[in-house]
Amino acid sequence: MSDPPQLTLDFDHRPSLAGDDFLVAPNNDEAVSWLDRWPHWPGPVLAIHGPVGCGKTHLASVFAALSGARVISAADLQLGADPLDILGAAPAFVIEDAEAAAAGGEEDFLHLFNVIAETGRHLLLTSKTPPSRWPLGLPDLRSRLNSVLAVEIGAPGDALIVAVLVKLFSDRQLRVDDEVIRYLSTRMDRSFEAARSLVDRIDRHALAAQRNITVPLVRQVLESEDKS
Repeated sequence: MSDPPQLTLDFDHRPSLAGDDFLVAPNNDEAVSWLDRWPHWPGPVLAIHGPVGCGKTHLASVFAALSGARVISAADLQLGADPLDILGAAPAFVIEDAEAAAAGGEEDFLHLFNVIAETGRHLLLTSKTPPSRWPLGLPDLRSRLNSVLAVEIGAPGDALIVAVLVKLFSDRQLRVDDEVIRYLSTRMDRSFEAARSLVDRIDRHALAAQRNITVPLVRQVLESEDKS
């Protein structure tokens, strides 16, 4: 019986000043391309949207580290502070879970939006859905958001999940056979968060049992999750 073919990984690895390398793949390459064009965006705001676990937060962290962008929280917007005090001297800004931030204070969100545009700076929004679909009541804010360039990130595909698993094990200096990677990739939730959590649990289980990471060990970890 012949050995199974070796896994081949063909992704662009982008170094992240915020931590791990970011893997550029078909589900996120359009978003990465637009972030690479900063500050030459067609408008002051770029929105990246997609399901939980698709990598929005990681991309936002990469952008913030490379551009010097400041991360603005929903709490910052709801304090009633002057937007210029919130913005300071940063050239760009990031608001994550922006739909919730906007819903929590539409007037404040609109004011911040306008000040960023008027001062020639840029804003990156992340959310699960595109801004044009946010259920907002303020007409001026809806109008602004309808004009925003919105780019979707899809759920990670099979090849990207494999690449992420390989990288996560490698980051921990763990040697894992391709057979283990294949087994995991067909039985786990399709998200980066799920991959990180699963690799962490497998690592801890292997250490506690003083065993190598093999398919039987991985099967035990997955079965213990199903029973919990």
